[in-house]
Amino acid sequence: MYSKTSIKECTKRYSQKIEQLRKLIQDADAIVIGAGAGLSTSAGFTYSGERFENNFADFIAKYHFTDMYTAGFYPFATREEQWAFWSRFININRYSDAPRPVYQNLLKLVKDKDYFVLTTNVDHQFQKAGYDKKRLFYTQGDYGLWQCEEPCHNKTYDNEEMVKRMVEQQQNMQIPSELIPHCPVCGRPMAMNLRADNTFVEDEGWHQAKENYHDFIRHHLTSQIVYLELGVGYNTPVIIKYPFWQMTEGNAKASYVCLNAGEAYAPKQIEKQSLWINHDIGDVLENLQK
Repeated sequence: MYSKTSIKECTKRYSQKIEQLRKLIQDADAIVIGAGAGLSTSAGFTYSGERFENNFADFIAKYHFTDMYTAGFYPFATREEQWAFWSRFININRYSDAPRPVYQNLLKLVKDKDYFVLTTNVDHQFQKAGYDKKRLFYTQGDYGLWQCEEPCHNKTYDNEEMVKRMVEQQQNMQIPSELIPHCPVCGRPMAMNLRADNTFVEDEGWHQAKENYHDFIRHHLTSQIVYLELGVGYNTPVIIKYPFWQMTEGNAKASYVCLNAGEAYAPKQIEKQSLWINHDIGDVLENLQK
C-alpha cells in the first residue's frame, strides 16, 4: 500500500525542475500521458465564472446555477429544456477550441517520441489538437457521442450536426421538439455517452483503444519510460494515478512526473524516480518550449 503522507515539494528552483523534465522527455524511449480535468482547466475550459455566465445567463437567472458541472445534473422538466442546456454545454466544451494552446504545446514535446495518451477527459481536445487517434484512450466517454438511454445496443453516434442545430434553433431555453434525439433502434431517448453508471456504452472503438493502450504498456514494461501525469485528481485515481505509481515502482528505468497546480506530489515508495511541479500545466509546457 502507498503511504497517504506525500513528499513535500522540495526547494529546488523551478527552472531546474523544468530542465530536469526536459531531459527526462528527451531521453525517454516512451511516454505515457495521463490526463485529467486539470489539463483542460489550464487550457481555459473552466466550468464556472465568466465563461459559464456568458453562455448560460438565462439558465443562471432561472435556476441560480453556480457552474456548468453541477447544472448538468439538474432534472429539467422537459426534454426540450434539457437539450437546450446540453447542446450549449456540448458546443462550447467539445466543438469550440480551447482558449490556450496547452494541448498543442504538449504535442510539440511528444510528437517525435513513442507516446500514448490515457485520459478521463471527455472534451476531445487531444484529437482536435492533432494527436494520433490510435494513440488515444478516452476511458470515460466523449461529449461528442450519444448512446441509447437504455441502452438497447452497444453503439454510439456522433452528435455534432444535431447539437449545432439545437444551438441555432433554440428559443426561450427550449429546442424544437422535433430535434429531441431518439435511439434509431428502439425509439427511446438518447443520452450522453459519459460514464455515470452501468448504462455507459463501451463500443467497438472504446474496446480497440483499450487494447491499444494495454499493448503499448506491455511493450514498454521494462523501457526507459516516463509516466507523465497532468491535472489528475482523486475522483478516479484508479484509472491513471495509482497504475502510474505501480508501474513506476515496478520498473527501475521508469520515471513518474506529476504536473498539477497546488496538488503535485509523489508517494515515498517512488520518490527517487519522481518529479513533481506545483505550477500551472500550461505555464510549465510553455517554459519547456523555450
